[in-house]
Amino acid sequence: MGYTAFMKKSEAIFGVARVPLDALAVFAALTLAYHLRALNIAIIPGLEIADAAGTLPPVAWYMIHFIIPGVGTFLVLAGLFGLYTLESTESAFIEIGRVLLATALWVALVIAWYFLVRKQLFFSRALLLYGTGFIALFVTVIRAVLTLIQRAFLHRGIGKRVVVSLGRQGLAESALLTLKHDEHYAYLGHLPDLEALKRMFHQHRTIDLVLQTDPNPASDMTLALINECRSRQVGYAFLPPVLADVPHQLMVERLGLLPMIRFQPTPLDGWGRIIKRLFDLIASAVLIIILSPVFLVISLCILFGGGWPIFYISKRVGESSRRRISILKFRSMVKDADRRKADLLALNHRRDGPLFKIHDDPRVTRVGKFLRRYSFDEFPQLFNVFIGTLSLVGPRPHLPDEVERYSLEQRRVFAVKPGMTGLAQISGRSDLSFEEEVRLDLQYIEEWSPLLDLWILWRTVFTVFSREGAD
Repeated sequence: MGYTAFMKKSEAIFGVARVPLDALAVFAALTLAYHLRALNIAIIPGLEIADAAGTLPPVAWYMIHFIIPGVGTFLVLAGLFGLYTLESTESAFIEIGRVLLATALWVALVIAWYFLVRKQLFFSRALLLYGTGFIALFVTVIRAVLTLIQRAFLHRGIGKRVVVSLGRQGLAESALLTLKHDEHYAYLGHLPDLEALKRMFHQHRTIDLVLQTDPNPASDMTLALINECRSRQVGYAFLPPVLADVPHQLMVERLGLLPMIRFQPTPLDGWGRIIKRLFDLIASAVLIIILSPVFLVISLCILFGGGWPIFYISKRVGESSRRRISILKFRSMVKDADRRKADLLALNHRRDGPLFKIHDDPRVTRVGKFLRRYSFDEFPQLFNVFIGTLSLVGPRPHLPDEVERYSLEQRRVFAVKPGMTGLAQISGRSDLSFEEEVRLDLQYIEEWSPLLDLWILWRTVFTVFSREGAD
């Protein structure tokens, strides 16, 4: 057991070392920023930030009232972002991302403190800009050096977690690849039963974790395995017997005192849902104001080109498929388009699913053809986004008669709000098969993030004006 104890000690040393090193990095960053501003040294030649060096406070005041509280605040934020966990096997990219998030929140808190509490602006914008950049840089570099040192230890076998898997079925492919290729683990292989594990123990092999692949609480073998591990002070773990193919959608929670694994259909939950709604609300309001002249021009074109009504209301299936929502669009078809749909079913070119699409639909007006070419007919959906029935980004809004023919898997697209644009829309629009469209919508639902939304919105602009897949 001596090797195991040393391994735990090495993990603790590297984990604890991050705290004083981060404090040193933030201290150095804020100190350097102060002296650069005091000497009027521009980091980027030719870039001048208009505040006088004379506005800087004395060094002693700056040290006591800004640097020390600033260091403490950053350490608290870093801890909240999980940057001081002792047993971390996450990638360096995730760690850097958390450092950047902690730094961004740190500067936001500084600005808020001075503006809302002290009722004044920060004494030097240049100093704050320099300090923020240096914090992100210094903390990242120090942690990168620490990670390289830790990896050097891991290559020598110090700090590795020795793991064996056990059970009648083998490990899931993703878990097997991680254990074989992640330098944090030393994988000894798969054992068929408890007797094989006991023989390994008798050979004085050091094992840190036994991973069971087929747990069964009613099985004597599972109970005996747990008792064996507990008596030898060896870690025991098991993989979930179901949904192992979507581990990123499994959340570990507690039901009272008992741990519980919950399936989460989408990461768009909790704060993610709140952030997305706030972004939808603000962005849609801004776009409605900016595009109001365009709304007026399009309305006049529709009015003079074919009379009333200007708008068309389409009934679609909303989030969770429990209610119908009214989608607002500029009218691009003749007034009796819905009545004539039954007469045109034979012309439907979408034979791969329940969708109804016609090339050169005879119901589309001359103005409507232009609107559809650049998706201008969908601009009024910004009002749907504003009131909360749609999102800017999400799966395509579905018609009720289409949904009636959806399979159980296809109904998973109702886990989130439908959107004006989405991953499927920027990946081919009408050129996609229905199965491919559903696959992309489900990929968006399962992998949602704010950055993914921003990327889809950015790609939407190019997709619309390139008329790729427009129908």
